[in-house]
Amino acid sequence: MSDWCRRVAESPAFQSFITAVILANAVIVGLETSAPLLRAYGQFFHALNAAIMALFVVEIALRIGAHGGRPASFFRDGWNVFDFAVVSTSLLPEAGSFATVARLARLLRVTRLVSMHPELRLIVGTMVRSIPSMGHVILLLSLLLYVYGVIGFHLFVRADPEHWGTLGSALLTLFQILTLEGWVEIQTASMAAWPLAWVYFASFIVVAVFVVINLFVAVVLNNLDAAKAEQLAAADAANPQHHLLQRIEALKLELDHLERDLRRGSHADDGTTVPAPPSPLWSHESQAP
Repeated sequence: MSDWCRRVAESPAFQSFITAVILANAVIVGLETSAPLLRAYGQFFHALNAAIMALFVVEIALRIGAHGGRPASFFRDGWNVFDFAVVSTSLLPEAGSFATVARLARLLRVTRLVSMHPELRLIVGTMVRSIPSMGHVILLLSLLLYVYGVIGFHLFVRADPEHWGTLGSALLTLFQILTLEGWVEIQTASMAAWPLAWVYFASFIVVAVFVVINLFVAVVLNNLDAAKAEQLAAADAANPQHHLLQRIEALKLELDHLERDLRRGSHADDGTTVPAPPSPLWSHESQAP
């Protein structure tokens, strides 16, 4: 029974069908925001929601049944827990004190598109992994905002009290400049009090926008590479030929070490280059008739 559940749950046709159901649920949620459509087709929407909910319950049951006598292993995957929580919450009645929670759960069903596609899961996983790594970057950005906020308050409070009248408004103005939106107008008003105000704005944009913000991008890209490596390792571990893949990776690593040793050994101590020995493949080809 568990093998049949696994074949059905993991089949591309079934996953494509569930994706289509999720998209249909998203369309229905959007149509229900129209009062005329809700009055005209309210019963029809209600029937479709019930059918979609039943399909989601069947899907979760199949995925749990695919684990056979170890249903608890289904919950070891965070995405499975997310799907189970969304579907379970959707079973709450849309009446009484749980009405708001049930409506939100119906909306959260749309987010299941993330759990259905490995590429989207990779992006979300990268974002989650990047949060701890961004702590020092956020601290540096906060320090820059505070220093430039205090400087801007003392320099431009008389010329432009709307943007620099208090430390809070100065920080809000600098945050607006971070988005590169409307900063030219703010600079023009500030230059009435200090003609060299462009130095202040130019330095802040270069340091805070071009440097610090790019650090965020670097952190995300670094975690994206790590998440891709973990995803590839997990896929290799589930592969029936896992041991062969491990041997291939070990051979690749050994070849890299041999190449580095060969390149280091091809240079003599006096700086002259010593020809490297031919590879076995080349020697076999040269001896062929």
